[in-house]
Amino acid sequence: MLLSENLSSDYIKTLDIEQKKQLCTEIRQFLIESVPQTGGHLASNLGVVELTVALHSVFTTPEDKIVFDVGHQSYTHKIITGRYGRFSTLRSKGGISGFPRQSESEHDAFIGGHSSISVSAALGIAKAMELQGEKGSVIAVIGDGALTGGQAYEGLNNVSKLANNLIVVLNDNEMSISRSKGMVAEHLTKMRSSRSYFDKKEAVKEFLSHSEIGKDISRSLSGTKDLIKFAIYQSNIFESLGLKYYGPVNGHDLAKLIEVLEVAKLTNGPCIVHVKTKKGKGYRPAELNSGEYHGVAKRDRASLRSGTFSETAGLELLRLGETDRRICAVTAAMKYATGLEHFAKAYPERFFDVGIAEQHALTFSCGLASRGMIPVFAVYSTFLQRCFDQLVHDASIEKKHIVLLTDRAGFVGEDGETHQGLYDVPMLSMIPNTEIYSPFDAATLKACIERAV
Repeated sequence: MLLSENLSSDYIKTLDIEQKKQLCTEIRQFLIESVPQTGGHLASNLGVVELTVALHSVFTTPEDKIVFDVGHQSYTHKIITGRYGRFSTLRSKGGISGFPRQSESEHDAFIGGHSSISVSAALGIAKAMELQGEKGSVIAVIGDGALTGGQAYEGLNNVSKLANNLIVVLNDNEMSISRSKGMVAEHLTKMRSSRSYFDKKEAVKEFLSHSEIGKDISRSLSGTKDLIKFAIYQSNIFESLGLKYYGPVNGHDLAKLIEVLEVAKLTNGPCIVHVKTKKGKGYRPAELNSGEYHGVAKRDRASLRSGTFSETAGLELLRLGETDRRICAVTAAMKYATGLEHFAKAYPERFFDVGIAEQHALTFSCGLASRGMIPVFAVYSTFLQRCFDQLVHDASIEKKHIVLLTDRAGFVGEDGETHQGLYDVPMLSMIPNTEIYSPFDAATLKACIERAV
């Protein structure tokens, strides 16, 4: 058995590829057995086992810095960096956090918990390392869901101007972002992502650089290459932002992952590695319904939703929506977690999932309200913090009638500091034209929603 408390980046580098595959199998089985015991995020972690092992095969923490966006997919990273023996304490008092924490381990480069922050944080880390003369790579691991948040693009827009040692790993587990299609594009993708192609390209560039004729040929080839590549790939947003693009790569092909990450490590300048993964990989129920298995409770998944405030709120909104067609439901990628799946199914034309974009969701709701609709934005208290400017400027000044279903308010337990709902009341109470309801049971919750609407 390879799974042990002695796991580290250095140890993993001593394993051959078959041993690394065996380690992935052992880690995946361990997660399937252990996460339901403690509660935690299951599907997302099962999807990145090979990717995390590949990262630690190529890079070495803490010298190299890995920043996990959101951070709920960092369990394999924690297992590899000395926390396997304490994993039974996950999400418990005095135990291991469900997200990265610098105070927990030197291998956790930045705190996790909220979405779309990794590129900005990694860029700051990379620039600080450069200014301080430190060696090492910085890797931002970001999911396609987090790319629905605007801050991710604010960070990407600055990468090419500020950092040479930054690698962005796009963990694409749902939607296709690359526009590459067909066998020719697939063949060129394999070439561009291979170590042998990279080495040969660098050797040719070095040879051509030693004469004026060679330099002229190099410039000509470069222009032709860009034209051909644009015609086949139709370019993509990442290359337009100045990042070299590798992929898409099968995120469960360990050997290929290691190879493309080695190429990225050798690349002069910032780059992005596009990895295609399957949420819930290796556990059939989670593969079929990754939403249900995104987060699981302690051995009581079947009863997790029954009778909760979220479920009660969702059903009450469904009831009100039957008679008032002005009511709309808005969520930021939290349809199931906030109880809105019932409304979404009954009234899809009045249900809006805007992705992980709370600021947009708030102003979008104000836009609906400006034309007489009654938007109900269901959002976790901790994520509502992102909307302060929109609450003041877009909602309050002209008294837009919007309703906030502020979920997970108060002390919310296992998810830790990044998910506590302690700030919605002090934040909202300072904003003019705001009424706050604090129901204490299902009956008062229903009454408060009806009155608010």
